[in-house]
Amino acid sequence: MPGVAPRVTLGRMCRNIRPLFNFEPPAQPDEVRAAALQYVRKISGMTKPSQANRAAFDAAVDEVEAATQRLVDALTTAAPPKDRDVERAKARARNELRFGKAATV
Repeated sequence: MPGVAPRVTLGRMCRNIRPLFNFEPPAQPDEVRAAALQYVRKISGMTKPSQANRAAFDAAVDEVEAATQRLVDALTTAAPPKDRDVERAKARARNELRFGKAATV
């Protein structure tokens, strides 16, 4: 709409997309693929594309996956790698506080 500023939300992302950088052990290819799939699902607004859209959807997932892997491989940090089990336990504790019950992460 002309004259209407786009709505921008910073600092938030789809809950199903997890950070992949600076973990020990490093992100596996299936984790990168899952993040790419969630991203494409989110922006396309569809979880299961029709046959007419399947090729475009799959191509987008492949491209996002490749770009994500290149990014994760190119990033550097002086911070020590995070432990996946410790981060998972922190997420469970946050979920318990938020929802008042144990939740799977």
